[in-house]
Amino acid sequence: MNDKQIQWISSSRQTYWSEKQSVWAVDSSPNLALTDLKQQVFEGFGGCFNELGMTALQHLPEADRNKVYDALFSPDGDCKLTICRLPIGASDYALEWYSHSEVDGDYEMEYFNIERDRKYLIPYIKEALKRNPDIKLFASPWSPPTWMKFPKAYNYGTLRWEPKVLEAYALYFVKFVEAYAQEGIKIDQVHVQNEVAADQKFPSCLWTGEQLREFIRDYLGPAFEKHGLDTEIWLGTINGRVEKLFTESSEDYNSYANTVLSDPEAYKYVKGVGYQWAGKYVVQQTVQSYPELRYMQTENECGDGKNTWEYAHYVHSLFRHYFVNGVNSYVYWNMVLEPKGPSTWGWEQNSMITADPASKQATNNPEFYVMKHFSHFVETGAVRIETRGPWTGNTVAFENPDGSKVVVVANPSKEAQELRLADGGVTHQLLLEPESFNTIVL
Repeated sequence: MNDKQIQWISSSRQTYWSEKQSVWAVDSSPNLALTDLKQQVFEGFGGCFNELGMTALQHLPEADRNKVYDALFSPDGDCKLTICRLPIGASDYALEWYSHSEVDGDYEMEYFNIERDRKYLIPYIKEALKRNPDIKLFASPWSPPTWMKFPKAYNYGTLRWEPKVLEAYALYFVKFVEAYAQEGIKIDQVHVQNEVAADQKFPSCLWTGEQLREFIRDYLGPAFEKHGLDTEIWLGTINGRVEKLFTESSEDYNSYANTVLSDPEAYKYVKGVGYQWAGKYVVQQTVQSYPELRYMQTENECGDGKNTWEYAHYVHSLFRHYFVNGVNSYVYWNMVLEPKGPSTWGWEQNSMITADPASKQATNNPEFYVMKHFSHFVETGAVRIETRGPWTGNTVAFENPDGSKVVVVANPSKEAQELRLADGGVTHQLLLEPESFNTIVL
């Protein structure tokens, strides 16, 4: 008998976003069962606003550009993104390197300005907010102003550890939040540094856990208090120490999160922790140690610009990994790029959508559908629920505030596989297509 109690959407290599039908299989033994065990509260999905994304969008006719904005940000759209990221100054997907205060010795931030952002980032953000004014925004620098660094450059290097510089850098964050507020854009969170362990040829800055602790405790937290800002301070974005990736992952936890959070004076300013890339190896330890905080996956791993179905399966596994290890939100990296997604520094990367300057057309890539399989159905305020059975390793499940249940399950096999999903006293029988993503709404 056909089951009218569920909605089932499937995407495979051959067909994206196809509505399927299941059958009741009351007498069959389930191989995946929803339990009553509830875990963390879900806060949102999102992506990052970057200059190269905005320039890619400008290749599209206005009507098609609006369709992309609707698909990404509208509450009635495809992806319904609700928590998004922006850089403070240049990210590695800026057109060129810049900061908001490049006058040497500008300790009082007299020359601070966001004039450049008014050309690229702010219009991009306002298109999103036009569709959903409730989108939450968080921001992080890839590099401090160059005059604050040693050596004096956007890429590589460290912050000059001098009280006068640290005070000025805390004020830099304050000025950023205040400047965006004057544009009608609320910055809900700041994360102290993008990839604290990355010494890169693109804008970057190395931090130790001890430095993060001191900066948050003695400079950034007090500066936000002094200026009356309600913007949250997050410990992020932590990417782990790449050279220790496979041998000493626990060292990443103790070198960064635990170093900061075990200090009561620093801890009182921190509302959450952001992890990305190699940070996936230590997110579980941090959640277990500080379950009262909130957690975010802050940058989806970005692939090689080929946008393959195989990499989309890897991305699905990242979604699952972070959620089952306790994050409250998941953020994609570049939402829109030109074909192959080249950066100005030579890395080609994936994107949810490709905007082609030759054809003037937008194409939804496989990872667009990975995101949609989650974000279209899982609502802010949902609670992750545990499952049991052999399919658990490929599954994430949520219960929405209205009581509906969302089960996202991948079949990575090259063969069709039978899923027998139990919810209460009813088992639903579904034949999952090879190499497919599936969302079942009960």
